[in-house]
Amino acid sequence: MDPDYALFARVVETGSLSAAGRAMLISPAMVSKRLARLEARLGVRLIHRTTRRLALTDAGERFHADVIAILQSIREAEDRITGVQREAAGPLRVSAPTSFGRLHVAPRLGAFLAEYPRIELELNLSDSYVDLLSERVDLAIRITAHVPATLEAHRLATNRRVLCASPAYLAARGEPGDLAALNGHHLLAASGQMPWRLVNERQRRTVDGRSHVRTNSSEIVRELAIAGVGIALRSLWDVGDALADGRLVQVLPDWEGPDDLGIYAVHPRAPNRPPGIDAFIAFLKCSFDRADWQRIG
Repeated sequence: MDPDYALFARVVETGSLSAAGRAMLISPAMVSKRLARLEARLGVRLIHRTTRRLALTDAGERFHADVIAILQSIREAEDRITGVQREAAGPLRVSAPTSFGRLHVAPRLGAFLAEYPRIELELNLSDSYVDLLSERVDLAIRITAHVPATLEAHRLATNRRVLCASPAYLAARGEPGDLAALNGHHLLAASGQMPWRLVNERQRRTVDGRSHVRTNSSEIVRELAIAGVGIALRSLWDVGDALADGRLVQVLPDWEGPDDLGIYAVHPRAPNRPPGIDAFIAFLKCSFDRADWQRIG
């Protein structure tokens, strides 16, 4: 295999020519020269280079995906021949959304670290869109319907969302009989979370409006719903406990958010990724498969 392929993959993985050079023990000038040579031979620009950052072109994204698959296949073939089992150890930087990370990642870390005691875990919680390369994040948990082609995604669970309100709110305001009746109710949503897209088997509807309380926090929306302020569209991982103990009840149960929104573990496409990444993904997948917030009742 052409060694410039591995160099190209390392440049994408590290996010800079100098970092790739340090990893491969060659100068940044030599990295730039070899990358230019590869682009000239292929007849396409693979990477846009600026003084601040690197960005893959469309052709570069496609080529990178193919190169990563080739390098991974080579490594797997070598491991099969040599019988090498790479150990999950060393630093592992993980990013997760604030509420989800607090509720469903942090409580599971003790069991994970007991199973993999040599992993040096760092967990950062943020609701901002973290750039994995520039922030040097190994793995991120994302709740999304779309994953960039530059990232490898592993679906951990479906993000099921239901309409819900407190019994006290429904007793005071009445329970809506259909979607149109929501116009006469107090709706609750964080900034950017409306309009609501809802499905009922093959039917699809959009519910628009203004949140009765303006907030940028999904956690505040949950607490407002429990406190009887209005009706919210919430993920089961967020309100499953409140539905189970009766603090919230489902409203218009035939309607839910579409199932295109998933909970993913994502990481940069790179050859020879640390075994800790695969270990953490497998651990989360197994944990979430058994999670009681995946269902109602």
